[in-house]
Amino acid sequence: MKKIVLDVDTGIDDSLAIAYAVHSPELEVLGVTTCFGNVTVEEATRNTLVVLEHLDSKVPVIPGAAKPLFRDPTKGNTTYIHGDDGIGNTLAAEPQRQALTEHAANFIVEQVRRHPKQVTIITVGTLTNLALAIMKAPEIVGLVDKVVIMGGAVTVHGNITPSAEANIYADPEAAEYVFRSGISITLVGLDVTMKTLLPLEELQSWRDKNTRIGHLLADMTEFYIGAYEDFYPGIGGCALHDPLAVGVAINPDFVKTVPMHVQVDVEGVHSLGRTVGDLRSIPGSGPNMDVCIEVDADRFLKHFLSRVV
Repeated sequence: MKKIVLDVDTGIDDSLAIAYAVHSPELEVLGVTTCFGNVTVEEATRNTLVVLEHLDSKVPVIPGAAKPLFRDPTKGNTTYIHGDDGIGNTLAAEPQRQALTEHAANFIVEQVRRHPKQVTIITVGTLTNLALAIMKAPEIVGLVDKVVIMGGAVTVHGNITPSAEANIYADPEAAEYVFRSGISITLVGLDVTMKTLLPLEELQSWRDKNTRIGHLLADMTEFYIGAYEDFYPGIGGCALHDPLAVGVAINPDFVKTVPMHVQVDVEGVHSLGRTVGDLRSIPGSGPNMDVCIEVDADRFLKHFLSRVV
């Protein structure tokens, strides 16, 4: 069983990723850490607790960064994609249990030190919490088993700007710091996540199970698919960005990767947050991550659907 820390900014696809991870017997979820991004860190923490309650899970939730490392927030609100509450306007009540009081960065450091070479960190929001953890304890770079990052757009256009993917754009300095740290990274970007599609008709099967989590995820995902229709008329579904990162942690064979040296543009006026990948040998440095460039979308979708509700 693989030990993971899942770092989220819980909107709708984060919620799907949480359910997928909790329901996967290959994974032991040590904790879910939260940060700003799709919503505020307070809202992400609340939404995470709500989803876990619907899953009947006692996995600890640990709040983290409320803002980017070194700049004012770059990313506006995402209510048009995730709803006013971040989970498709499905919030019916506040969660019954509380998050832990420690900071997410401290939790990451503690878990990696406690389980050296055993912890996979899956980040599906900004990289701020992980950057703060590495700043606090640089030795964890060599103690982490793997970091799986949902972020970036190395070979395709961005989704928040023409150049940048949303998670990297939200804190480009944190992403560049993590990329330069030497930690072992698999980058699950828009290069592959946009090749996945959850069809609208699958939501009825979730409702037919007549479980709390089935109804919650179906309702919020229907909102999400509605937002996708506005951007991609006739698409009939939504991409599974964050769940694919969990899928790659479970089974790396869902994707094909290539080693690259990837940097983040932290200065460009029109290209802020762009992930620039180079297959060539960089003077003084080699590849710093494995970048996903192909995905077996059908096999991944089948696996995801077998677990999520």
